[in-house]
Amino acid sequence: MFKKIEAYIRQEKLDDVKAKLQEIGIVGMNVVEVHGHGRQGGIELVGRRGKYRVDMLPRYQLNIVLSAHNVERTVQAIQEAAVTGTVGDGVIFVYPVEEVIRIRTGERGGDALTYAGDIDSRRQTGALGM
Repeated sequence: MFKKIEAYIRQEKLDDVKAKLQEIGIVGMNVVEVHGHGRQGGIELVGRRGKYRVDMLPRYQLNIVLSAHNVERTVQAIQEAAVTGTVGDGVIFVYPVEEVIRIRTGERGGDALTYAGDIDSRRQTGALGM
């Protein structure tokens, strides 16, 4: 079984999150720049012309598809690297993935997701320190 992690994080935390994910063996991901807001509803700024509200804040959306047994470790890594302790740190969603197919080779399932040095190959060699 495969899962998709979709995480929305602050822009300034992207490098920290990428480094933490690489550290645990996540080698494939997509990153998209998005705008939105959560519970906080945006932020209020004060400028020369007075106060104004910015309700669509810039964030990065990370998309990672991986084996289900790697989800908790990956979510923990994202949380640790993305947290600032203030409102607007982000949110993580986890979705089921029915099938994975590599276009170039036609590989399916786990074969389509396997990379040298990734979290699954490290797990098989015992390099994760689990």
